[in-house]
Formats: sequence, C-alpha cells, structure tokens
Amino acid sequence: MECKRIQVVCVGLGILGLIAAIITCALPSWTVSSFTRHYIVTAMISHEGLWMGCVYQSTGQYQCRAYDSLLILALDIQAARAMTIVCCIVTVISLLLVMCIKNEYTKPKIFLAAGVGMLIAGVLLIIPVSWTANNVMRDSKNPLVSIHREIGLCIYIGWAGGVLLLLGGGLLCCFSRPRSGGTTKYYSDNTSTLVIYVNDI
Repeated sequence: MECKRIQVVCVGLGILGLIAAIITCALPSWTVSSFTRHYIVTAMISHEGLWMGCVYQSTGQYQCRAYDSLLILALDIQAARAMTIVCCIVTVISLLLVMCIKNEYTKPKIFLAAGVGMLIAGVLLIIPVSWTANNVMRDSKNPLVSIHREIGLCIYIGWAGGVLLLLGGGLLCCFSRPRSGGTTKYYSDNTSTLVIYVNDI
C-alpha cells in the first residue's frame, strides 16, 4: 500500500512538472523589456520566448512573430530549446515507465530508472531558466545596454517545474530499493526433504 501511495505522489509530481515544462517551453514570456531605469513611459511592452517574440501595445493590440532563422538566435536560446524539449521527452518516458510496469520483481529497477530520468529532466529544466535569469541580471547592471530586460513568468514556472521533477525523481529513487530476499524453509522426515521458498512481502 505504501508503494502505491508513493507511486501516485511521484506520478502527480511528474505530471505537474511536465505541465510546467511544456508551459515554459511554449510561452513567449522568458524575458520582458524594461525601461524603468530611463524613466520613460512606453507605449508597448516586448516579450521574448524560445520560439517567438511578442509586442503588447497600449492600444490593446498583441502581435507575435516567430524567429526567422535558427542561425541568428543567441546561444542560450538554442541551448534552452534543446534542453526543455529533452526534458519533456524524458519526463514522459519516466512517467510511462512508472505507470505501465506491473511486474513486481522488475518494479524496483524500473522505478530507479524512472527516478533518475526525472532527476535528469529537472536539471535540464532548471539549467536554461537559470542561465537566462543570470543573463538578465547581468545585463541589468551593464550601463552599455540600452534596453534592459526583466525576468518573465516562464522563468519562475521553469524553476517550479524543475523542483517538482527533482522531488518526484528523488522519491522514486529513495523508494525503489528491492524487496528483501525470501527465506527458505526446510521440512524433512525420514524419507525426503521438502524445500519451500517463502517470498517476503
């Protein structure tokens, strides 16, 4: 019963982490343009994500445009694309392993593999958002940068999703220890010996 509860909790954490990873990857809100240092009241706000940039105008119009070419993108965006996509794939595989395996003898090893996969997925999600947040904070202190950016909503969602995946993977790894070995009992009489293997539950 305890194993079932831990499995449900880990699956729930993994699903929440997967949703956070998908939102982080898809939404164009990694960075938001900031003009507060220049004390300028702007008529539009710029949002940038992994796949497109969006502009919100004071008139109420909201326009988005996908990036034209992969070659013109910054290195951190290219790396973030790859890591968030791999994070989602690894998380899906790990969840399928946890939910679909029914064999009691292979469960510990499968749970351990799924736990390691979720740990890797959590790290893959935390690295790009932390990298982007570090770049934003670095640029905010650079006087040569004319347009300063702020941390967008996706960064916080990515951090939360990474922590959820790390928690789920850590629980799976902790509770994936194989069961204790069975005990062998011998019953003998004058003519024969009966050997019975009793599996511990």
